[in-house]
Amino acid sequence: MPAPLRFGVFLAPFHPVPHNPTLSLEHDLQAIEALERLGFDEVWVGEHHSGGLEIISSPEVFIAAAAQRTRRIRLGTGVSSLPYHHPFMLADRMVLLDHLTRGRAMLGCGPGQLVSDAVMMGIDPDEQRRMLGEGLDAIMALLRADAPVTMETDWFTLRDARLQLAPFTYPHMEVAVAGSFSPAGPSHAGRNGVGLISIGATSPQGFALLASHWEVYETEAAAHGHTADRSRWRLVAPMLLADTDEEARRAVRYGYPQITGYLAHMLPTPPSAPRESLDEQIDIANESGAIVIGTADRAIAQIERLVQQSGGFGTVLLNGGYWGDFEATIRSYQIFAERVMPCFNGQAGPPQRSYDFVMGGGHDWRGTTAHAMARAADDYAATKPSWSKERR
Repeated sequence: MPAPLRFGVFLAPFHPVPHNPTLSLEHDLQAIEALERLGFDEVWVGEHHSGGLEIISSPEVFIAAAAQRTRRIRLGTGVSSLPYHHPFMLADRMVLLDHLTRGRAMLGCGPGQLVSDAVMMGIDPDEQRRMLGEGLDAIMALLRADAPVTMETDWFTLRDARLQLAPFTYPHMEVAVAGSFSPAGPSHAGRNGVGLISIGATSPQGFALLASHWEVYETEAAAHGHTADRSRWRLVAPMLLADTDEEARRAVRYGYPQITGYLAHMLPTPPSAPRESLDEQIDIANESGAIVIGTADRAIAQIERLVQQSGGFGTVLLNGGYWGDFEATIRSYQIFAERVMPCFNGQAGPPQRSYDFVMGGGHDWRGTTAHAMARAADDYAATKPSWSKERR
């Protein structure tokens, strides 16, 4: 039996404009509360500074607020853009968060997805992936090393640096690196022996690269003395589920056109090319495998497809974009929890087998029960006279 999959949400998030940002952030927090009730394992919260749709600028602050509303679900930065932060400061904040959440915090690392963010900070986008690697090396040294750490690059310096607190989690909080299409993410993750988050796993290009990305990860891990563990590989799969395909299509009219247009403007490989008809966009995206807009059956088929293509991984992360409004989004999570998760976490089989055993042929349960009841009545009748005599 394959190891059970885990499930979470990669919460960028995407809020179509115009919106009330205060209310949108509240909806994000309420969504995490709902995800915990529904049995999801984790949520990763993004860092963005421009664009108006992805409005969480500090995932650590947001996670601290979410941690006060939850008790079990794990909460990660998805991702912290390392070129934007001195690695000592980010490591120090994450260790604090590790303590405040009692070990539920996770550090997701990336180069920074939005070029507009980097440009505003005077960071050369061509250097971001190099800076990711340097920042990650520094953070892992600070988390793992007993001795002080000294490093110098063209954008940060560590001089006899050490964290004043040990992580709450031993030996340290879980760390993962995001990758999309270039080999940079898998390479950095493997070299440092941390997890991998494949953000573009379902896009045609990203899907085709899954096997090669894992090969890069394995190669780099082995070269640096780490063991490549597929259970620490997470694949992001965008979905909006409803009870029927028609309901799902109606729901995504809320935000799907604007969100996909935004991504097409920002990313080199958009989920689907713009079309005159929204239905045509959905058909093309569904048929390509880039997304799932429809029923739980479509979601099950998508996950089976990802397992086969990848060779195995540990966690499915739904994309936390509000293609539908808040109610439709929460309903999508509920359908996923009720009808999809049990098919992959080992929970669906035993109840079904037990039901089949009870309902299958070869057993006269009714007759056996009736016989036992009759036997009990006969036994009672046989002992009643002696009781009656004793009472007289």
